Amino acid sequence: MAKTPISADSHITEPPNCYVDYIDPAYRDIAPHVVEHERFGDIFVIDGMDKPIPMGLIAAAGRDPKILKWGGVKIKDWHRGGWDANYRLADQDRDGIAAEIIYPSVGMMLCSHSDFDYKHACFAAYNRWLQEYCAVAPDRLFGMAQLAMRSVKDGIEELEAAKEMGFRGVMMPGEPGHEDYDHCDYDPFYSAAVALGLPLSFHILTSGGVSLERGRGPKINSFPSVMRANQDILGMFIFGRVFERHPALKLVCVEADAGWAPYYMQRMDYHYRVHRHWMKFEAMARPPSEYFKENIYLTFQDDWIAFRYRADLNLRRLMWANDFPHTDSTWPNSQALLARHTADLGEQERDWILHDNVATLYGLEAA
Repeated sequence: MAKTPISADSHITEPPNCYVDYIDPAYRDIAPHVVEHERFGDIFVIDGMDKPIPMGLIAAAGRDPKILKWGGVKIKDWHRGGWDANYRLADQDRDGIAAEIIYPSVGMMLCSHSDFDYKHACFAAYNRWLQEYCAVAPDRLFGMAQLAMRSVKDGIEELEAAKEMGFRGVMMPGEPGHEDYDHCDYDPFYSAAVALGLPLSFHILTSGGVSLERGRGPKINSFPSVMRANQDILGMFIFGRVFERHPALKLVCVEADAGWAPYYMQRMDYHYRVHRHWMKFEAMARPPSEYFKENIYLTFQDDWIAFRYRADLNLRRLMWANDFPHTDSTWPNSQALLARHTADLGEQERDWILHDNVATLYGLEAA
């Protein structure tokens, strides 16, 4: 590689003290915490959510798929780099990457919590912990602050706090506490995000209606649903005219892959062209696919389709990721995978997708 890759989507495995030690004292007694479960091992318990979070699959990068298991995993079995930044640098070196954009793990599940005040307290605690984690190597660890989005006003305040804390972007919950994201009430929020230079990220598994427990037929059939929720959000921003009103807004679709996007854009344009008249949908300034290509960034890891059909995408909006330390991670074999997947790419194309696009989006000049 001409330039060392940057992962556009990697993760924390929150340590037991992440929320308990950093949360507002009023919530300390009900903060998310780790308990030892006889069957599931060390698990996170979240007040107000029925199911605990076993960490077995969340911290299973590099393990043989044949031995993966949902529970029965202890903290000592987690990748220490998931919560110890000094070990994280060694993990990066082993995978041959220069830096990472960091997202939560337990925090993904918290996005679906029904109590927005509780969620706000948890995310504020996580952001404080994450700030300290990233400070160990500020040129290699770039955390995404979590926003609770209780209201438009709160959302703007959360944006300003994230900027003040040094974060380069923010992670949004799948559903906000006020209306939906295409409502015009959110225009001041989007204007603030643009003014502060903070891209907005939507990660899979952060919408309330998405769960690997749901779906028709065998449980494994539920996996495609994690992508559909993100597609719904992207379509809402496009057809809801958010990008039309805010052409400089940058949205990141995280871990939903990218190989599907050319067909999705084609179908959006088709439905817009054929069906908008009887649906009383007024003409937009540009076709839906143009907003998709300009305003939406896509992260992906083991998705060779994205490379094959890159000509039908915007090469400056594709960002490769290793997803460490989750089960789907390409760590520690990312270099071998990328050598295969990018074999027919030119040097400029490789640099854009593996390094430059994410560096430009988040202003990572030193990475």
